[in-house]
Amino acid sequence: MKKIFSIIPFIAGIGFPVFLSGNLAAQNNPKNLAATILADSRLDTVQARALRLLTDFTAGTSYGEVWIRDFNTFINGSLQVLPHAQVKEMLLLFFRMQAADGNIPDGVIPRAKANGGYQYRYSDLAPEWAAHKNTVETDQETSLIQAIKKYVTATGDQAFLFLVINDKTILQRIEASMEYLLKERWSEKYGLITGATTIDWGDVQPETGWGVAINDKTKWAIDIYDNAMFVIAIQDFLAMQPPGYKAQRDWRAVAAGIRKNVRKYLWDTKAQKYIPHLYLDGSPFSPSFNEKEILYTGGSACAILAGFHTASEIAAINRQMTQAAAKEKFATIGITVYPPYPAQEFPNMHPYVYQNAGDWTWFGGRMIQALIINGFIQEAVAELKPMTDRVIAHNGFFEWYDVQTGTPKGSGNFRGEAGVLSDAITLLKKWAINQQ
Repeated sequence: MKKIFSIIPFIAGIGFPVFLSGNLAAQNNPKNLAATILADSRLDTVQARALRLLTDFTAGTSYGEVWIRDFNTFINGSLQVLPHAQVKEMLLLFFRMQAADGNIPDGVIPRAKANGGYQYRYSDLAPEWAAHKNTVETDQETSLIQAIKKYVTATGDQAFLFLVINDKTILQRIEASMEYLLKERWSEKYGLITGATTIDWGDVQPETGWGVAINDKTKWAIDIYDNAMFVIAIQDFLAMQPPGYKAQRDWRAVAAGIRKNVRKYLWDTKAQKYIPHLYLDGSPFSPSFNEKEILYTGGSACAILAGFHTASEIAAINRQMTQAAAKEKFATIGITVYPPYPAQEFPNMHPYVYQNAGDWTWFGGRMIQALIINGFIQEAVAELKPMTDRVIAHNGFFEWYDVQTGTPKGSGNFRGEAGVLSDAITLLKKWAINQQ
């Protein structure tokens, strides 16, 4: 199983702490708010710590692997502190381990260390490495495409797209990975990407056992996270596509279809939230359990980043996240889902553990980015503060946090958290500088 930490308590009656300690003039004046952001040494401290950590590619202290879903979220920082050629080689490794059908592995690890419970695969193109795939999830291909876009944007290395691996260019391999999704992870009925039933963006199935692999208990479903990630990846591919390049299909039309069907089948307009799952062959949960009451935060953040929402919808989504977080003493908007799945419904992961209502800055930080990009600066500042506060309080980055006790959990030196916080702080500072 992949990856199985506190926060400053909220001011009574307020919810999220006020970033400016009651300085309402600064909050209501963009220039004053900008000045306060730029003067906040805590942001500098957190970002400096994050960049010091991003000199390695593994997910954290308890992982020997480099996971593409994690690497995608800290590659911007890696490119600031490592030689670009080193980052480039890690991206190329995932293509060297790409399967014949186009699928991309989850993680890569030195062959000598490949002694976990995964079904490893090997390639003559990278004989010193082993790879594996958590088959319940559908974000490996899309994560790699997004990471490549970040690399090309940061370095200007357009030639990367034309490098050849085993007679195929990187552009061709990107398209092969997207074609894999349309062939193996696609519902013709709904026109959306599919995956196994997991918690929001998680990679563990409900039933006990080795929960990261498709098995005879798997219940296929559609969720917002997988589809938002695919649309972001398509947008990134289109942005990188060189003039005159002839793509295998009209990817713009594919993305438009997903957008339309997300609104039709997954978005609950009345509740202003996403339904957790649209099931293809029955639900794994008991008939009396109302799964639709659960708020999916991470997938919702990715949907905003994919451009699925209006300003009023973003405000409604964010309001629900802050309301959910306010119900637990040590929670931020990074709380995975709320309320958690009951133990009898999700025996593989009990309430408030790991992806079942654990608090993950890895996704909360992405929501902060989404807020900044869409102009919700005051909200971003207020909701970022408890995340940076606990980094400083615990002197480090942790995989997830217990919302009931505030205890850091999981891997230490968790690079996904460091990466999303660094990116969020960069965006916030850029906004502030533009106000001067």
